[in-house]
Parts: sequence; structure tokens; C-alpha cells
Amino acid sequence: METPLSHLAHLEITAPDVDASARFYEGKFGMRIIDRVDGNVYLRCWGDYYRYSLVITEGPEASLGRMAWRTNSQSALEAAAARVEATGVQGSWTAGGHGFGKAYEFTGPYGHHMRLFYDVEKFVAEPGFESTYPDRPERRSSHAAAPRFLDHVTVASSDVRGFAKWHNEALGFRIMAFVDLDEAPITVFSVLTTNEKSHDLGVVADTSSRPGRVNHIAFWVDATEDLLRTADVMMENGTPMEYGPSIHGVGEQNFLYFRDPSGLRVELNSGGYRNYVPDWEANTWKPSEGSNNFYKNGAMPHSMTESFPPAEGFTATEEGASAEMKEALLNPYAKQGRG
Repeated sequence: METPLSHLAHLEITAPDVDASARFYEGKFGMRIIDRVDGNVYLRCWGDYYRYSLVITEGPEASLGRMAWRTNSQSALEAAAARVEATGVQGSWTAGGHGFGKAYEFTGPYGHHMRLFYDVEKFVAEPGFESTYPDRPERRSSHAAAPRFLDHVTVASSDVRGFAKWHNEALGFRIMAFVDLDEAPITVFSVLTTNEKSHDLGVVADTSSRPGRVNHIAFWVDATEDLLRTADVMMENGTPMEYGPSIHGVGEQNFLYFRDPSGLRVELNSGGYRNYVPDWEANTWKPSEGSNNFYKNGAMPHSMTESFPPAEGFTATEEGASAEMKEALLNPYAKQGRG
């Protein structure tokens, strides 16, 4: 049976100041503004095979507006929509949008807006941007910090295992790993994938009552040296590193995190493993096993527990949970009115 999804095609994010965010992604991070349509800014990485991979739209807060996934075929798109609706989630069909064709759009059971499509505009480099390598959509960027591809998105959910189960059953995501607290069998993190990568979708536990939040968006560079150079160049130009560079245990990617002008967290990855095992069974890690930090020697800053838009409550990470979140998870009756 054909798997429904091929890969993550683009992300839509919201920002209070679209122009400020666009200048950041272009000037500091090295993406390229390819279109401006109806107040939205469309950006691409130099290795993106489609016209764009990031859309910035106006909104009152930093948030994930929508994640868009390309299916493996037109028939897979129809099948994916049917599978989603078989779970009780009702979506709608559209004729398409800027750079893509017929699409099925819905809000998942945990509040995240998703778009599925097959027909898409393949990028053709304009004069002066052609690559000498036939397989590259355009020439390598001369910006020292430029990412090659969009890589993944990590969202927040009230039920990590429930989120993973739904996306596995409805859309065919492979569940690659879980992270449970050392203190109790409470799952705070999971990674899922549509292909051989360790993940293109992550999910962290969220104790807030606000659905559909996002923890970070992520991009890819070829080599660790590229990632280190990005950290160097961005810091030289006024953007501090929130966390890293280091290596995650889950997925084994080199990573670093920083913030865009809206406050949204951005990750950059390189390395990591590839997994082609069709009957892979997800292992459950503990933070003490190095789920977040491969070397088990780094302290993650507390700011990494912030997800977007802001909400009262806590979110976890690959590191596990903060002391405050553990208290809420391990002793839910500590707050009056909970039993």
C-alpha cells in the first residue's frame, strides 16, 4: 500500500512585523525572498526544489500558521484525505494556492493546521541563479549562514503518544522515538517521519490549554562545519545562540537554536542517521540517557521550554521537563480543585 506523505514541503508562520522577520531570514540567515503576494512574504533555501519553503504572514503573535506536506501521488492525496476523515476530522478541499495545486486542508485533533497537496510548482532558477550542477535547483548561496533545505517542525501537544498514534494511523508517519521522564512513565517528547530521516515532525508535551502551538521550525545544512559557521556569522551580526551547537541523542543531529525577531525559535541541523527499516519499533529514551544532549554534559537553558504562541503552562523538550513542569505532571493534585 502506498504511503500517503512524501515530505514536509513548506511552513507558514505568523509574525507581528512581517517585514522585520523577512529581513532577518534573508539578511542574517541567508534565505532568499522569492515572492511577495497579498502582504505575505515567500522565502526559499538555495536547495529547495519547490518555489519556496517558508511563508511569513501577519499575525498578532509568533505562531505556526500551517504546515504543508506533499503526498506521494495524486491518488495518495485522495487516500490521505479519506484516512483523515475516517478518524472523525473534517477538512475541506481547495483549488490550490500560490505555487501549489489542489489541496486538502484540515485542523488536526491537537489544533495544528495542515495542508496536503501533490501538484506543486518546481523551482526554475532565474538568470544569474542557475547552478553548474544539473541536480541543484539553483546555485549554492554565497551567504555564509544559508541553509540548504527546510528540515522539520516540532509542535506542542497535550498528549504526545496520542499525537503520535493519530499521525501514524491517519497519515502514515513512522514513529521513531519517545522520551519519558526518568521519574515516571510520562511521555514528554516524540519524533515522527515520512521518509528515511530521523524525523520531519516532532512533538513536545504541553500542559497549557492553548492548542496548536509550535516549539520550533528547523532547517538543514550539509555539514557540521556549515552549522558552526552559521553560529559564528549570526553571532557576529547580533543574533545570540539560544542553545548549542551540540548533538542530540535522539536522531543524532548536530543542532543549534536561535530566535527570529518575532521570538519564534529556529533550529539548524546537520548530520543525523538515516533509517530505512520498514518495521522499526520506536525506543523509549530517558533524559538521563542523553536524549537531548548526546554527550550528557550540557545544561539546556530554561528558555527552551517556551512554545508559541505564549500560553500559561509548560512545554517539554528532548531534555525532559523543567522542575515546574515535573511538579505539575507528577503531582497533579497539588493544585486545589484537581482532586
